[in-house]
Amino acid sequence: SSSVTNISEHLSCPLGFGHYNAVDICILETVVIVLLTFLIIAGNLTVIFVFHCAPLLHHYTTSYFIQTMAYADLFVGVSCLVPTLSLLHYSTGVHESLTCQVFGYIISVLKSVSMACLACISVDRYLAITKPLSYNQLVTPCRLRICIILIWIYSCLIFLPSFFGWGKPGYHGDIFEWCATSWLTNAYFTGFIVCLLYAPAAFVICFTYFHIFKICRQHTKEINDRRARFPSHEVDAAGETGHSPDRRYAMVLFRITSVFYVLWLPYIIYFLLESSRVLENPALSFLTTWLAISNSFCNCVIYSLSNSVFRLGLRRLSETICSSC
Repeated sequence: SSSVTNISEHLSCPLGFGHYNAVDICILETVVIVLLTFLIIAGNLTVIFVFHCAPLLHHYTTSYFIQTMAYADLFVGVSCLVPTLSLLHYSTGVHESLTCQVFGYIISVLKSVSMACLACISVDRYLAITKPLSYNQLVTPCRLRICIILIWIYSCLIFLPSFFGWGKPGYHGDIFEWCATSWLTNAYFTGFIVCLLYAPAAFVICFTYFHIFKICRQHTKEINDRRARFPSHEVDAAGETGHSPDRRYAMVLFRITSVFYVLWLPYIIYFLLESSRVLENPALSFLTTWLAISNSFCNCVIYSLSNSVFRLGLRRLSETICSSC
Protein backbone atom coordinates (compact mmCIF):
# COMPACT_ATOMS: atom_id res chain seq x y z
CA SER A 1 0.00 0.00 0.00
CA SER A 2 1.00 3.63 -0.36
CA SER A 3 1.12 4.13 3.44
CA VAL A 4 3.52 1.21 3.84
CA THR A 5 5.63 2.61 1.02
CA ASN A 6 5.73 5.97 2.82
CA ILE A 7 7.03 4.25 5.95
CA SER A 8 9.77 2.50 4.01
CA GLU A 9 10.80 5.75 2.36
CA HIS A 10 11.36 7.48 5.70
CA LEU A 11 13.22 4.59 7.31
CA SER A 12 16.47 3.00 6.30
CA CYS A 13 15.67 -0.69 6.61
CA PRO A 14 18.96 -2.54 6.26
CA LEU A 15 17.55 -5.96 6.99
CA GLY A 16 15.63 -6.26 3.73
CA PHE A 17 17.15 -7.53 0.49
CA GLY A 18 14.39 -6.26 -1.75
CA HIS A 19 11.58 -3.74 -1.79
CA TYR A 20 8.97 -6.03 -0.28
CA ASN A 21 11.39 -7.43 2.28
CA ALA A 22 12.38 -3.88 3.23
CA VAL A 23 8.72 -2.91 3.65
CA ASP A 24 8.10 -5.99 5.83
CA ILE A 25 11.11 -5.17 7.99
CA CYS A 26 9.93 -1.56 8.37
CA ILE A 27 6.52 -2.77 9.54
CA LEU A 28 8.19 -5.19 11.98
CA GLU A 29 10.41 -2.43 13.37
CA THR A 30 7.40 -0.14 13.76
CA VAL A 31 5.43 -2.83 15.64
CA VAL A 32 8.41 -3.52 17.97
CA ILE A 33 8.89 0.17 18.79
CA VAL A 34 5.18 0.90 19.32
CA LEU A 35 4.75 -2.19 21.52
CA LEU A 36 7.82 -1.41 23.63
CA THR A 37 6.73 2.19 24.05
CA PHE A 38 3.31 1.11 25.34
CA LEU A 39 4.72 -1.57 27.69
CA ILE A 40 7.37 0.73 29.16
CA ILE A 41 4.92 3.55 29.89
CA ALA A 42 2.18 1.28 31.27
CA GLY A 43 4.58 -0.84 33.36
CA ASN A 44 6.40 2.04 35.02
CA LEU A 45 3.21 3.97 35.69
CA THR A 46 2.01 0.86 37.53
CA VAL A 47 5.22 0.71 39.59
CA ILE A 48 4.93 4.39 40.53
CA PHE A 49 1.27 4.05 41.57
CA VAL A 50 2.00 0.90 43.60
CA PHE A 51 4.80 2.65 45.48
CA HIS A 52 2.41 5.45 46.38
CA CYS A 53 -0.26 2.96 47.47
CA ALA A 54 1.99 0.59 49.46
CA PRO A 55 3.50 2.37 52.51
CA LEU A 56 5.49 -0.74 53.50
CA LEU A 57 7.67 -0.32 50.42
CA HIS A 58 8.93 2.97 51.83
CA HIS A 59 10.51 1.16 54.79
CA TYR A 60 13.39 0.22 52.48
CA THR A 61 15.86 3.02 51.74
CA THR A 62 16.34 1.52 48.30
CA SER A 63 12.78 2.57 47.50
CA TYR A 64 14.21 6.02 46.72
CA PHE A 65 16.40 4.53 44.00
CA ILE A 66 13.72 2.12 42.76
CA GLN A 67 11.29 5.01 42.30
CA THR A 68 13.99 7.08 40.59
CA MET A 69 14.59 4.20 38.18
CA ALA A 70 10.84 3.91 37.58
CA TYR A 71 10.59 7.61 36.71
CA ALA A 72 13.68 7.40 34.49
CA ASP A 73 12.26 4.34 32.71
CA LEU A 74 8.90 6.10 32.35
CA PHE A 75 10.66 9.03 30.68
CA VAL A 76 12.39 6.51 28.40
CA GLY A 77 8.96 5.32 27.28
CA VAL A 78 7.75 8.90 26.81
CA SER A 79 10.92 9.68 24.81
CA CYS A 80 10.24 6.65 22.62
CA LEU A 81 7.03 8.40 21.54
CA VAL A 82 9.30 10.56 19.34
CA PRO A 83 10.31 7.74 16.96
CA THR A 84 6.87 6.15 17.37
CA LEU A 85 5.03 9.29 16.24
CA SER A 86 7.67 9.82 13.58
CA LEU A 87 6.88 6.40 12.14
CA LEU A 88 3.11 6.66 12.42
CA HIS A 89 2.90 10.17 10.99
CA TYR A 90 5.55 9.73 8.29
CA SER A 91 8.03 12.37 9.43
CA THR A 92 9.18 14.83 6.75
CA GLY A 93 12.70 15.02 8.17
CA VAL A 94 12.43 18.67 9.27
CA HIS A 95 15.11 19.34 11.92
CA GLU A 96 15.90 15.65 11.83
CA SER A 97 19.47 16.17 13.02
CA LEU A 98 18.38 18.13 16.10
CA THR A 99 15.61 15.64 16.87
CA CYS A 100 18.06 12.77 16.57
CA GLN A 101 20.64 14.45 18.83
CA VAL A 102 18.13 15.39 21.51
CA PHE A 103 16.50 11.94 21.46
CA GLY A 104 19.87 10.17 21.67
CA TYR A 105 21.02 12.43 24.49
CA ILE A 106 17.84 12.00 26.55
CA ILE A 107 17.80 8.21 26.18
CA SER A 108 21.48 8.00 27.15
CA VAL A 109 21.01 10.24 30.21
CA LEU A 110 17.98 8.29 31.42
CA LYS A 111 19.72 4.93 31.10
CA SER A 112 22.78 6.39 32.82
CA VAL A 113 20.51 7.30 35.73
CA SER A 114 19.24 3.71 35.88
CA MET A 115 22.77 2.32 35.80
CA ALA A 116 23.97 4.70 38.53
CA CYS A 117 20.90 3.88 40.66
CA LEU A 118 21.67 0.16 40.41
CA ALA A 119 25.22 0.85 41.59
CA CYS A 120 23.92 2.95 44.49
CA ILE A 121 21.42 0.23 45.42
CA SER A 122 24.23 -2.32 45.62
CA VAL A 123 26.25 0.04 47.86
CA ASP A 124 23.17 0.60 50.05
CA ARG A 125 22.64 -3.15 50.52
CA TYR A 126 26.36 -3.60 51.18
CA LEU A 127 26.24 -1.03 53.98
CA ALA A 128 23.03 -2.54 55.39
CA ILE A 129 24.69 -5.95 55.74
CA THR A 130 28.25 -4.96 56.68
CA LYS A 131 27.37 -2.07 59.03
CA PRO A 132 23.91 -2.86 60.45
CA LEU A 133 24.43 -0.91 63.69
CA SER A 134 25.56 2.35 62.10
CA TYR A 135 23.49 2.00 58.91
CA ASN A 136 20.73 4.40 59.98
CA GLN A 137 23.29 7.08 60.77
CA LEU A 138 25.16 6.58 57.49
CA VAL A 139 22.13 6.37 55.18
CA THR A 140 19.64 9.14 55.88
CA PRO A 141 16.77 10.41 53.70
CA CYS A 142 18.58 13.73 53.20
CA ARG A 143 21.75 12.01 51.96
CA LEU A 144 19.70 9.77 49.68
CA ARG A 145 18.01 12.78 48.07
CA ILE A 146 21.37 14.49 47.59
CA CYS A 147 22.75 11.30 46.04
CA ILE A 148 19.84 11.11 43.58
CA ILE A 149 20.29 14.78 42.60
CA LEU A 150 24.01 14.16 42.00
CA ILE A 151 23.15 11.12 39.84
CA TRP A 152 20.94 13.25 37.59
CA ILE A 153 23.52 16.03 37.34
CA TYR A 154 26.37 13.62 36.58
CA SER A 155 24.32 11.78 33.95
CA CYS A 156 23.41 15.04 32.22
CA LEU A 157 27.00 16.28 32.18
CA ILE A 158 28.74 13.11 31.02
CA PHE A 159 26.86 12.99 27.69
CA LEU A 160 26.89 16.73 27.09
CA PRO A 161 30.04 16.72 24.84
CA SER A 162 28.03 14.89 22.16
CA PHE A 163 26.26 18.20 21.39
CA PHE A 164 29.61 19.76 20.55
CA GLY A 165 30.48 17.19 17.91
CA TRP A 166 32.49 14.78 20.05
CA GLY A 167 30.97 11.47 19.07
CA LYS A 168 27.62 9.81 19.55
CA PRO A 169 26.26 9.45 23.10
CA GLY A 170 25.34 5.84 22.55
CA TYR A 171 22.07 5.69 20.65
CA HIS A 172 22.19 3.43 17.60
CA GLY A 173 19.34 2.65 15.27
CA ASP A 174 17.85 3.37 11.91
CA ILE A 175 14.72 5.23 13.01
CA PHE A 176 16.19 8.54 11.88
CA GLU A 177 18.25 8.38 8.71
CA TRP A 178 20.54 11.18 9.89
CA CYS A 179 21.37 9.15 13.00
CA ALA A 180 22.41 6.15 10.94
CA THR A 181 24.35 7.88 8.18
CA SER A 182 25.64 11.26 9.41
CA TRP A 183 26.09 10.92 13.17
CA LEU A 184 29.12 8.70 13.67
CA THR A 185 30.54 7.21 16.84
CA ASN A 186 33.93 8.26 18.12
CA ALA A 187 36.37 5.84 19.75
CA TYR A 188 37.68 8.44 22.20
CA PHE A 189 34.22 9.52 23.30
CA THR A 190 33.19 5.88 23.68
CA GLY A 191 36.25 5.23 25.84
CA PHE A 192 35.37 8.33 27.86
CA ILE A 193 31.84 6.98 28.53
CA VAL A 194 33.09 3.48 29.34
CA CYS A 195 35.74 4.75 31.79
CA LEU A 196 33.46 7.21 33.58
CA LEU A 197 30.16 5.30 33.57
CA TYR A 198 29.98 1.69 32.39
CA ALA A 199 33.17 0.34 33.98
CA PRO A 200 32.85 2.03 37.41
CA ALA A 201 29.18 1.01 37.76
CA ALA A 202 29.95 -2.59 36.80
CA PHE A 203 32.92 -2.75 39.18
CA VAL A 204 30.93 -1.36 42.12
CA ILE A 205 28.06 -3.79 41.50
CA CYS A 206 30.34 -6.83 41.18
CA PHE A 207 32.34 -5.87 44.28
CA THR A 208 29.35 -5.20 46.52
CA TYR A 209 27.21 -8.17 45.54
CA PHE A 210 30.19 -10.53 45.79
CA HIS A 211 30.75 -9.46 49.38
CA ILE A 212 27.02 -9.38 50.18
CA PHE A 213 26.49 -13.01 49.21
CA LYS A 214 29.80 -14.02 50.79
CA ILE A 215 28.73 -12.51 54.13
CA CYS A 216 25.23 -14.03 53.86
CA ARG A 217 26.72 -17.43 53.11
CA GLN A 218 29.01 -17.18 56.15
CA HIS A 219 26.08 -16.09 58.29
CA THR A 220 23.97 -19.04 57.10
CA LYS A 221 26.84 -21.41 57.86
CA GLU A 222 27.19 -20.01 61.39
CA ILE A 223 23.45 -20.43 62.00
CA ASN A 224 23.55 -24.03 60.81
CA ASP A 225 26.52 -24.72 63.09
CA ARG A 226 24.65 -23.25 66.06
CA ARG A 227 21.57 -25.31 65.27
CA ALA A 228 23.72 -28.43 65.15
CA ARG A 229 25.29 -27.66 68.52
CA PHE A 230 22.29 -26.14 70.31
CA PRO A 231 19.06 -27.38 68.68
CA SER A 232 16.75 -25.01 70.52
CA HIS A 233 13.94 -22.61 69.64
CA GLU A 234 16.06 -19.62 70.62
CA VAL A 235 18.69 -20.39 68.03
CA ASP A 236 16.05 -20.87 65.33
CA ALA A 237 14.46 -17.57 66.20
CA ALA A 238 17.82 -15.82 66.13
CA GLY A 239 18.53 -17.32 62.75
CA GLU A 240 15.19 -16.24 61.32
CA THR A 241 15.71 -12.65 62.45
CA GLY A 242 19.23 -12.46 61.07
CA HIS A 243 20.28 -11.41 57.59
CA SER A 244 17.65 -13.53 55.78
CA PRO A 245 15.31 -10.59 54.93
CA ASP A 246 18.26 -8.54 53.71
CA ARG A 247 19.49 -11.50 51.72
CA ARG A 248 16.09 -12.06 50.09
CA TYR A 249 15.78 -8.38 49.21
CA ALA A 250 19.36 -8.36 47.92
CA MET A 251 18.45 -11.28 45.67
CA VAL A 252 15.55 -9.30 44.19
CA LEU A 253 17.83 -6.37 43.46
CA PHE A 254 20.51 -8.69 42.14
CA ARG A 255 18.03 -10.14 39.63
CA ILE A 256 17.14 -6.64 38.44
CA THR A 257 20.84 -5.79 38.09
CA SER A 258 21.65 -9.04 36.29
CA VAL A 259 18.85 -8.63 33.75
CA PHE A 260 19.94 -5.01 33.20
CA TYR A 261 23.47 -6.03 32.26
CA VAL A 262 22.37 -9.07 30.23
CA LEU A 263 20.18 -6.82 28.07
CA TRP A 264 22.72 -4.02 27.89
CA LEU A 265 25.85 -6.11 27.30
CA PRO A 266 25.19 -6.71 23.54
CA TYR A 267 24.54 -2.98 23.13
CA ILE A 268 27.76 -1.99 24.92
CA ILE A 269 29.81 -4.52 22.93
CA TYR A 270 28.38 -3.30 19.63
CA PHE A 271 28.92 0.30 20.75
CA LEU A 272 32.61 -0.44 21.32
CA LEU A 273 33.03 -2.36 18.06
CA GLU A 274 31.31 0.28 15.96
CA SER A 275 33.30 3.07 17.58
CA SER A 276 36.51 1.20 16.75
CA ARG A 277 35.29 0.72 13.14
CA VAL A 278 35.60 -3.05 13.60
CA LEU A 279 31.91 -3.77 12.92
CA GLU A 280 29.12 -1.76 11.38
CA ASN A 281 25.83 -3.57 10.89
CA PRO A 282 22.55 -1.59 10.89
CA ALA A 283 20.56 -4.72 11.74
CA LEU A 284 22.64 -5.37 14.87
CA SER A 285 22.44 -1.68 15.66
CA PHE A 286 18.65 -1.76 15.73
CA LEU A 287 18.40 -5.06 17.63
CA THR A 288 20.93 -4.20 20.34
CA THR A 289 19.49 -0.71 20.84
CA TRP A 290 15.91 -1.78 21.38
CA LEU A 291 16.94 -4.86 23.36
CA ALA A 292 18.66 -2.49 25.79
CA ILE A 293 15.68 -0.12 25.87
CA SER A 294 13.36 -3.07 26.63
CA ASN A 295 15.04 -3.27 30.03
CA SER A 296 12.90 -0.30 31.06
CA PHE A 297 9.93 -2.68 31.05
CA CYS A 298 11.73 -5.74 32.46
CA ASN A 299 12.44 -3.97 35.77
CA CYS A 300 8.68 -3.74 36.43
CA VAL A 301 8.15 -7.44 35.72
CA ILE A 302 11.05 -8.63 37.89
CA TYR A 303 10.11 -6.45 40.84
CA SER A 304 6.44 -7.43 40.69
CA LEU A 305 7.28 -11.16 40.54
CA SER A 306 10.02 -11.12 43.19
CA ASN A 307 8.76 -8.81 45.95
CA SER A 308 5.81 -9.96 48.06
CA VAL A 309 5.13 -6.47 49.45
CA PHE A 310 5.00 -5.07 45.93
CA ARG A 311 2.58 -7.82 44.87
CA LEU A 312 0.37 -6.95 47.86
CA GLY A 313 0.39 -3.29 46.87
CA LEU A 314 -0.39 -4.21 43.27
CA ARG A 315 -3.33 -6.34 44.40
CA ARG A 316 -4.69 -3.50 46.54
CA LEU A 317 -4.32 -1.08 43.64
CA SER A 318 -6.16 -3.51 41.34
CA GLU A 319 -8.96 -3.98 43.89
CA THR A 320 -9.30 -0.20 44.26
CA ILE A 321 -9.54 0.29 40.50
CA CYS A 322 -12.01 -2.58 40.11
CA SER A 323 -14.22 -1.35 42.95
CA SER A 324 -14.29 2.18 41.52
CA CYS A 325 -15.26 0.76 38.13
